[in-house]
Parts: sequence; C-alpha cells; structure tokens
Amino acid sequence: MTQLKITWKKSCIGCPENQRRIIKSLGLHRLNHSVIHADTPSIRGMIDKVPHLVSIEAVE
Repeated sequence: MTQLKITWKKSCIGCPENQRRIIKSLGLHRLNHSVIHADTPSIRGMIDKVPHLVSIEAVE
C-alpha cells in the first residue's frame, strides 16, 4: 500500500478553526514536522481541505 509523507509548511495563523483541527488530526505539531500515513480516502479528504498548508509526497 502506498504511504504519504505529509509535511506542515505554512502557519495556521488566520486560518479557520476547522483547518486547524485538520492539521492536529493529521498528527502535525509544529512547522516543518512530517508524518507518514497510509493513502486512504479519509486521509486524502483531509489533505484536500488544507493543500495550501501542507506538502505531500508518496513514499513506497
């Protein structure tokens, strides 16, 4: 199964509260922090809500 490396690149200052909650639910704690998640529809849905705040790359 493909894995996704998600890195928090831009601050949430001035963002709506729901976007802040999505960043926390992805497991990101600070800028430039990276996490690896399985490529599932729920994770893709969260990423689609905050594409301007994170960067994504596929990990095999």
